[in-house]
Amino acid sequence: MATKIRLARAGAKKRPFYQIVVADERSRRDGSFIENVGTYDPTKNPAVVKLKTERAADWLSKGAQPTDTVRQLLKNAGLFDKVPAATV
Repeated sequence: MATKIRLARAGAKKRPFYQIVVADERSRRDGSFIENVGTYDPTKNPAVVKLKTERAADWLSKGAQPTDTVRQLLKNAGLFDKVPAATV
């Protein structure tokens, strides 16, 4: 089973709020997921990212692939400094 770390949208119309989740790549965007590893709120200024860094690093080491947006969020949080480059 291939896993991805991606965003799942929540919130009201025109008020997005995202959960950063680990999910099977075949599941829908807002469908079932394996684990919630954080949140992202782009409506705040500046945008607020809350991340369970230990759990995200653990999933990256297990081979979970982040999407492009999540990769930038993880990089801004400084997570890639803690994870070996070969796994990312």
